[in-house]
Amino acid sequence: MRARLPLRLTRTAAFSAVCVTLAALGHLAAGGSGPEPWAVAAGGATVMAVVAALAGRERSATTIGVTLSGLQLFLHELFAFDDPSGISLAIHAHGGRLGENLGMIIAHLTATLITGWWLSRGEAALWALLRATGQRLGAALRLLPLPSIPTPPRTAPPAVAPAPAVGRLLRHTVSRRGPPLPAV
Repeated sequence: MRARLPLRLTRTAAFSAVCVTLAALGHLAAGGSGPEPWAVAAGGATVMAVVAALAGRERSATTIGVTLSGLQLFLHELFAFDDPSGISLAIHAHGGRLGENLGMIIAHLTATLITGWWLSRGEAALWALLRATGQRLGAALRLLPLPSIPTPPRTAPPAVAPAPAVGRLLRHTVSRRGPPLPAV
């Protein structure tokens, strides 16, 4: 089953909102300042473009988890680009602060796994609902009479009176009438 445009856009908007909100709240909770508005707008647009390409049909939990993880990494780096606190995976990896780095990675992975599981369950529920609705609608439509296109009324040919049956015998008739009996 493929998703048409309204369903595709709705799924894209929901996934993007969850993904960007998770990254912004995670960034803020990790001690960074709030992401800049331009970073949220650029990240949201990028996430929507990626997700819109994938929203054409039902996706597995693995696909959702991997996509969410990649987008979270992208959003983390984007939000940390101009952050004065310097919270970035690249700085953590080169700065030698293993505790902060490991804590950041564990927090990101935990949030991403929980959110990915939540989104995949929602995805499965949505598609199950769509399939059930389609089957019920299909069954209901099969019970309805097919719409007929009104046809113009037929003009009957002029009535012709049947010719009298002179000299013809009916096929299944019995004739028992004979000459009159003599009077006694």
